[in-house]
Amino acid sequence: MLSVVFALIIVNRAGGLIYQRDFHAGLNKLSINDYLVLAGTFHGVHAITTRLNPLPPPPGTPSSGIEVLESDAFRLQCFQAQTGTKFLLFTEPHQPNVDAVVRRVYELYADYVMKNPFYQIDMPVKCEAFDRHLGSYIKVKQ
Repeated sequence: MLSVVFALIIVNRAGGLIYQRDFHAGLNKLSINDYLVLAGTFHGVHAITTRLNPLPPPPGTPSSGIEVLESDAFRLQCFQAQTGTKFLLFTEPHQPNVDAVVRRVYELYADYVMKNPFYQIDMPVKCEAFDRHLGSYIKVKQ
């Protein structure tokens, strides 16, 4: 995979930051407090946008909320799992197949974090196998 992914943030169902990783060395560095604020703010905006649907969703289909945020400098793709956990992937603006990339990240999370008997739901992710496989899937750009 080409190195066009800037960063990954995983937010639990309560809006707390549980994982953050940069994949591009040239990014402006944010403090951990900034990442916590970003996670909580996005969680709130996502919750509001689930109610801003101009047409009601089909019966049995929940409203999805914000899925993509694009700017000249980056694209933010959000994937929300059935558990409410959100995966925020920051990429180059014209990166193709971002939805497939974020779903693959979710698969790695499911395989290496959720199946880890020592991991507690909604707690910060500290799983070496997940970090290693994520790093091999998304190459870090120096």
